[in-house]
Amino acid sequence: ILPIGAMTKEQVRDYACKHGLPIFDKPESQDICFVPDRDYARLVRERRPDAFRPGRIVDRSGRELGRHDGIVNFTIGQRRGLRVAMGKPVYVTAIDSTTDTVTIGPREELARSDLHASQVHWLIDPPAGAFDAEVQIRYTHKAASAIVEPLTDNRAYVRFRETQYAVTPGQAAVFYDGDVVLGGGWIDAGVA
Repeated sequence: ILPIGAMTKEQVRDYACKHGLPIFDKPESQDICFVPDRDYARLVRERRPDAFRPGRIVDRSGRELGRHDGIVNFTIGQRRGLRVAMGKPVYVTAIDSTTDTVTIGPREELARSDLHASQVHWLIDPPAGAFDAEVQIRYTHKAASAIVEPLTDNRAYVRFRETQYAVTPGQAAVFYDGDVVLGGGWIDAGVA
């Protein structure tokens, strides 16, 4: 998401260190995109078989619609491979790792008008108040117009001007002014 393509890895690490970003000394990534057949679940099953705990597939009311082999097989917004026939398209709307429950529903249940982000880092002087920005919520997402309100404790509240879909806890929310990165943080669970 970040426009650092012209920088070397060492330059990025130096920049991160100078700006107090906690990832400057993070070990090299073993990116999952190098899984030859893109069968991520197989890789996880081989390395962490304990991650495959069966669970329930439910609707928003909690009614059980089916069972699954492990939440590792699902992501927010997923439509394919749910193994539940509803007569209309349904999507993963929530994943509860404490109960191994996957919630599914119509696309409308993925709609969000806002989010809270934590561990926010600014690449500009921290703003004193709310400001307009474009906010990108995943690498395939087109940045959307929003109002970003800095909060205490390195947090921010983002209110989108138009409804967004599949706002996913744990993903990055990156704040832009054009192609300039202003800052970003991690999307919290419990988005409104």
